[in-house]
Amino acid sequence: MNLLLKVSIVLLVGVLGGKVARIFKLPNVSGYLIAGLFLGPSFFKFIGGQDVSNFSVISELALAIIAFSIGSEFVVKDMLRLGKSIVIITLAEVIGAVFIVFTVMYYIFNQPFAFSVVIASMSAATAPAATLLVIKQYNAYGPLTKTILPVVALDDVFGIIVFGIAMSLAHLTSGQESFSIFKMISEPAIEIGGSLLLGLALGIVLVLVAKKSSGRDELQAVALVAIGIATGLSNSLGLSPLLTNIMMGTILINMYPKSKRVFNSVNDFSTPVYILFFTLAGASLDLSILLQVGMLGIAYVIARASGKILGAWLGAKSVKANPTVTKNLGYALLPQGGISIGLLVLVRSQLPQFSAEISTIIMFSVLIYEVTGPIFAKLAIQKAGEINGSGKSDKLKNKPKVTASNSQLDG
Repeated sequence: MNLLLKVSIVLLVGVLGGKVARIFKLPNVSGYLIAGLFLGPSFFKFIGGQDVSNFSVISELALAIIAFSIGSEFVVKDMLRLGKSIVIITLAEVIGAVFIVFTVMYYIFNQPFAFSVVIASMSAATAPAATLLVIKQYNAYGPLTKTILPVVALDDVFGIIVFGIAMSLAHLTSGQESFSIFKMISEPAIEIGGSLLLGLALGIVLVLVAKKSSGRDELQAVALVAIGIATGLSNSLGLSPLLTNIMMGTILINMYPKSKRVFNSVNDFSTPVYILFFTLAGASLDLSILLQVGMLGIAYVIARASGKILGAWLGAKSVKANPTVTKNLGYALLPQGGISIGLLVLVRSQLPQFSAEISTIIMFSVLIYEVTGPIFAKLAIQKAGEINGSGKSDKLKNKPKVTASNSQLDG
């Protein structure tokens, strides 16, 4: 079938899925994912493995735009006030997830140390895409929402660090002497530092070009070019596209007083990309994995959720965060996707003896969390009383919005 026709059908199915989800008062994201599930190998097989590969550029673009938007939350004056609290909360929820998953795998299921420490490290990162779109759909704003986005961004940084350490420990305990303590520290540091430096440089260039750009269309084109270059260079250099785009968005928000125009122009473009991204993500899921995963996979899903929720609660409690944050933050941190799937590539090449089992469990986890995660995120925001909160705050007049109206996400 013609590629453009196939993309159009995927987009149409995604839009219909979002409309059906709203009938049942579910987030649009859940509708996109479930609609995509019917297009994949579990049902109609309209989208195959080769199609997912062909459409990978859509996924890369969507994640890059999401990361760029998250960067707008790192306003220096806000981070000076909340930075320490955000770091403590993020560290607590990351440690909570890693500790509980490792304990369950190593001590309860008697799995090898290398297996346990690596799969535990993969529980740290949160997929930002689903949570951000829920926030957009419901115009959410308030203490919880303001905490979610920087925590999600920062726990990806911590996730990369923890995974690098875990892989080195796994190799050391497996007798592979080539993996040293130096590599354990240096490799994650190079990836993170390089990504932030690249984002800093491209962010400064984007600010300079944006100041000389005229008109909304030109600003949109300039921003999308910057996002594309940041993503492409990161991939070519072995860096993190997410961190690079987050940094670029952070530089823009802090150095360009009219940055709201840039972020809003990107938001105007992003809706169909998001719908395609989540519908294709649903199409890549295979329900047959449910038959393969067994108790180990179920235990991983429960342990990761427990660690995220408990860790976020303890972290928020320790910094005396707003009660709505303390009670609800952990439920908004459950989605798991892009980064964990990306880390599987390294597991397959460096720990082939465990790759099949780890891959099955992680893909099962992605299946569960990507479908249910947006629902939990909506419930958390709803319980915090922040749905449609953006209309109640005057603060948004002075900063770029990362929210969008329901009509935008309706396609």
